[in-house]
Amino acid sequence: MRTTPPDATHWSIRSMAADTGFSHTTIRRMWTAFGLQPHRSQTFKLSSDPLFVDKVRDIVGLYLSPPNRAVVLSVDEKSQIQALDREQPVLPMMPGVPERRTHSYVRHGTTTLFAALDVASGFVIGKCYKRHRALEFLKFLKEIDAQIPEGLAVHIVMDNYATHKTPKIKAWLARRPHYHVHFTPTSASWINQIERWFAELTRKQIRRGVHTSVRQLEADIRTFIELHNNNPKPFKWTKSADQILASVKRFCHKAQQTLCGEL
Repeated sequence: MRTTPPDATHWSIRSMAADTGFSHTTIRRMWTAFGLQPHRSQTFKLSSDPLFVDKVRDIVGLYLSPPNRAVVLSVDEKSQIQALDREQPVLPMMPGVPERRTHSYVRHGTTTLFAALDVASGFVIGKCYKRHRALEFLKFLKEIDAQIPEGLAVHIVMDNYATHKTPKIKAWLARRPHYHVHFTPTSASWINQIERWFAELTRKQIRRGVHTSVRQLEADIRTFIELHNNNPKPFKWTKSADQILASVKRFCHKAQQTLCGEL
């Protein structure tokens, strides 16, 4: 499997059978036995954050054992959400025929959704803004502050985006000692649970949505949040920090072995 066919980037059952002389069935059985799937490809990026281990332990600790009298919020923004309208009407699903839409579309502007997920309850605080500067993020922090009951510590898990660390943001947080910020490692969005909720929003509402204006798009996003909050369900975090770090270590070891084998 470390070679490739002369006319392609990866093997197919047919091309490997032709090259080796084995039957299609034999090739399929070998691939199944060894869990090989040459037709599939995934992307990855390992974090180079020098504090990766410490940050993973800190954030996963919050997820698995949150402090008493505290709320843990997973916070981020989904920027540049496009209001897209198709050039021709979408054809609805019919028996034996999936929904069909034109590949071409008309842009009607963009919006940015700032959102905070309460990891304990699954409740989402969200608001759309035209831009995603530090000014808008500060407004959203104030929106969060207005909805958090008094007497609770607030732990915010968020990434290292520049708008999250401006002097005005730092000053606002410094005046509120009950706020505690936990930055995720670089290139590790998977540890921020709001990203999973964003994926659901994209899959259920945005990807196949048809919007003739930003106002309509924002209205649909607000409706999605309201319906979600009618029966919120938290995501279940199952992996401990030790399990995550061990998995990363195994991946690095396998990757190193593979690279060394190709040299």
